[in-house]
Amino acid sequence: MRPARLLGLLVVAAIAVAVVVTGLAQIRTDTTSRSLLPLDDPSQAASLEAARSFGGDPVVVLVESDEAGALLERDPLIDLARLEGTLSRLPDVAVVYGPGTVLNQVAGQAQDLLATIMGRRDGLRLEAEARARPAGLSPRQVSAVGDAAVEKYDERYGALLVRGLPAGLPTLRNPAFVRAVVLDQDGQPRQQWRFVVPDDDAVAIVIRPREGLDQAATERLVDKVEDAVDGADLDDHRVTVTGMPVVAAGLGDQVRREIPVLGLVGFGLIAACYLLIPWLLPRRARLLPLMATTAATLIVLAGFGWLNRPLSLGVVAFLPLVLGTGSDFPAYLVRGAQRRQVVVAALAAAAGFGSLGLSSIPFVRDLGLSLAAGVLVATGLGVLLSLRTRPDRLDQPGGDEDAGTAPAKKQAGGRARLVLMTAAIVCAVAGWVALPGLSIESQPEKLAAGSPAIADARHAEEVIGSAGEVQILVRGDDVLSGETLAWMTEVHDVVVRRYGDRLHPVVSPVTLLAFLGESPTPEQIRAGLAQVPPYLRAAAIRSDGQQAVFSYGIGLDDVEDQRRLLDDLRASIPDPPDGVTVDLAGLPVVTARSYELVSAHRYLESVVGITAAGLVLLVGLRRRSDALRAVLAAALATGWGFAGAWALGVPLTPLTIALGSMATATACEFTVLLGTATGSQAKPLRRSVLVAALAAASGYIALTFSGLAVIRDFGLFLAATVALSLLAAHVVRLALPSRRAAASVAPETQISKEEVLV
Repeated sequence: MRPARLLGLLVVAAIAVAVVVTGLAQIRTDTTSRSLLPLDDPSQAASLEAARSFGGDPVVVLVESDEAGALLERDPLIDLARLEGTLSRLPDVAVVYGPGTVLNQVAGQAQDLLATIMGRRDGLRLEAEARARPAGLSPRQVSAVGDAAVEKYDERYGALLVRGLPAGLPTLRNPAFVRAVVLDQDGQPRQQWRFVVPDDDAVAIVIRPREGLDQAATERLVDKVEDAVDGADLDDHRVTVTGMPVVAAGLGDQVRREIPVLGLVGFGLIAACYLLIPWLLPRRARLLPLMATTAATLIVLAGFGWLNRPLSLGVVAFLPLVLGTGSDFPAYLVRGAQRRQVVVAALAAAAGFGSLGLSSIPFVRDLGLSLAAGVLVATGLGVLLSLRTRPDRLDQPGGDEDAGTAPAKKQAGGRARLVLMTAAIVCAVAGWVALPGLSIESQPEKLAAGSPAIADARHAEEVIGSAGEVQILVRGDDVLSGETLAWMTEVHDVVVRRYGDRLHPVVSPVTLLAFLGESPTPEQIRAGLAQVPPYLRAAAIRSDGQQAVFSYGIGLDDVEDQRRLLDDLRASIPDPPDGVTVDLAGLPVVTARSYELVSAHRYLESVVGITAAGLVLLVGLRRRSDALRAVLAAALATGWGFAGAWALGVPLTPLTIALGSMATATACEFTVLLGTATGSQAKPLRRSVLVAALAAASGYIALTFSGLAVIRDFGLFLAATVALSLLAAHVVRLALPSRRAAASVAPETQISKEEVLV
């Protein structure tokens, strides 16, 4: 090679490496609600709107003491108030609610209220006495006039004075005042304060982040909250930092750590397949396909970085999958299989994977599109390698008859083939019919098993009574009109009466203004709002009066059960007044909607992949019968997979429900390549297909090294799918044999015997 040409190639390679490395350096992850549901979905949009007005799903700092009431004493409360102040100043924090700050606000408002009452009372007396003196009344008579002037006032506001004064001065440093405000007569926290004082031996600090935090910002916030908690004087108490942002941050960190680990494990297992199995020749080229696929994988991941697309939970599975499936096509090309068949099979696999791009779930879309891109890039690199190497030809002509699919009299009688195909189809049809009835795993503890944050969330639920929040978002020109407030009271009553065992009131306009009684006038509503501390008022009512929110705690329960609960809740909410709209919001709502979409599109996501691959094969292959056999094999493998899941009682997941697209890639590949097994080279090609199946299964098995159960199960499920795809390809080949003449081998791919021996 000329030095100038070599130098040019080195410069191009250096630029390519720099571009890929720069893209990889920009990779970020995302396990927030954005990976569960598109931003334009109504449930997601309502949740983001609620977060903009009232803060997002909270981070919760749960503090527990061994002694009942100890955390409501003077010194612990002051320490908590100091911590709450620190947390409120953190970046990306919208608002913080905690016992210290809440009680400070209540104390300040109580002081102002008592001072206002006393001042107004004194003013009424002075005004009456001033009017009486010019009339020549005696001092005793003047005093009687003053008493009469405040008598009606005392009837209305005296109860407040009686309740306020015996507790002493309203201040955080007065334990009597604190107990009077927080605890009821039985010494248990009052219902309206349970969101910050859930029990007599526990308190909670609720940190609501600003809306729209991405994965990186969520992780930074959680880290800063944990640092602030570590720096507080809470060593004598049990402290748990939890909440859905903490779970998302934990998953994101785990995803980021597992991506390179799973990639290395997959690389090692697949390399072992190519190196240790003696069937593969030439030896010098055994790892070239894997190297090409590794390069393709890095290129695709770099593309995510350059496009500023975060890697979601589904892309954790991308590395081993593309290493396993994607390496098959360069391997075939390097070994000299018919280039047309290999490229068309690769395009069909990419179409099958790419069909997942139609999914309603962002992380499933990301997985499908990344796999499609990985296969295409790997195949392109394989084509380049096949042009630069002298392959060991696998497609030698061997006469007029297809040795891999001998005549029916050698393979089996027509009746035997009919029985075989009938049994295969019946089993597959049973699986397809069973698909709507297959359960989808909806237990958060199982889907996210392996994440330490789940255990903390479950513990917080045991203490607080909930692990997340469902919100009823109310929007209108004036959400605090008398009519709207009466409707909101009815809504709150319906929720508490029907769903009080599963939805626990946190804060709402109704609870904040409960002291107004029934049917308050507009003047009374305005006066009542003035008496509610702005800090608390902002938790449920936006400052412009155009939005209000009911917050209810909900447990970390089965997603399907929660979906039914939320659907029932929507149906139970009374019709709002004219000009007022109502929506459900919050991460549980987003999760339930995502589950609903996954469950509703079962057939679509499986059939579309098979259809897309079939269309590619029909256009790309010379024989339509070959394309139809491949589609049949894909349908059989997918149906068998569903039948196996039904028979074994294995639930599907948001990943495995896309079995049709996954099985299509391997089933079409195996069927098409086995269909080219002609003449004396039929046996080597079948061995190559078997090695490809082992490599693909190894890539999938690498996922079992993940710490997340949903990824481990996905790997095992797909490894079994590879076996079913290989079996389906052989069943179709035996039951529906094709006759392929030696002349069908593409002239441009034939090489001489002497070249093979080189």
